[in-house]
Amino acid sequence: MNRPALIHSFNRHGVWAIYKFEIARALRTLVQSLVTPVITTSLYFVVFGAAIGSRLVTTSGVSYGAFIVPGLIMLALFTESLSNASFGIYFPKFTGTIYELLSAPVSYAEIVIAYVGAAVTKSVVLGLIILATASLFVPIKILHPLWMIAFLLMTACTFSLFGFIIGIWAKGFEHLQFIPMLVITPLTFLGGAFYSIDMLPPAWRAFSLFNPIVYLISGFRWSFYGAADVSVGISLGMTVGFFAICLWLVSWIFKTGYRLKN
Repeated sequence: MNRPALIHSFNRHGVWAIYKFEIARALRTLVQSLVTPVITTSLYFVVFGAAIGSRLVTTSGVSYGAFIVPGLIMLALFTESLSNASFGIYFPKFTGTIYELLSAPVSYAEIVIAYVGAAVTKSVVLGLIILATASLFVPIKILHPLWMIAFLLMTACTFSLFGFIIGIWAKGFEHLQFIPMLVITPLTFLGGAFYSIDMLPPAWRAFSLFNPIVYLISGFRWSFYGAADVSVGISLGMTVGFFAICLWLVSWIFKTGYRLKN
């Protein structure tokens, strides 16, 4: 457990082997992975876009159906990044093969790159599938495509790192669902995924600004329509800040051997 965390000679074969194994695991449930988000997105548009959206005025200059697209993508991105990364690292702990991984000639940083990279790949592909599905229901415009890609990648990386932390922390399969179900999903629904926080009363709007998910969704929505609930600069700063915190926690875990030595 005293291996240096820095990469002196990058073991691309080791990283590729872990990455390929994780991608292969996802491909075994390819139909479920593709069909489920398409059906779920379609249902959101039927319920929110048609039934509810037809009764609402335009939001931030766009139709309600188009307005909720960034929120739908972020909701899926949060959930999938957490579940993919957490299960990916927890399963070797559960089966006991984590010790083979820790004794292999790959550094801690390479392990993180492989697992997080695989989770990011799967999450980004899912986000693009949802975007393509949404375009069948409503016209979508992306004013800042480079910023859209940047927010998509940064958010996927951040929550994949967060999921990696959860996977190491978890003592059972129920722990893998605890934070996503009881923390992340409620914060997403309360973070402006399906509405603008400007629609809330002043007191509730001020309270919403303490929800970190607000800044992620707001920045991502700005890349689509040029309108946001909070400054895009603040959203970008918060996203980078979350990423830095998760990166530091992962570094601390490997440095101390937290939940890895035993």
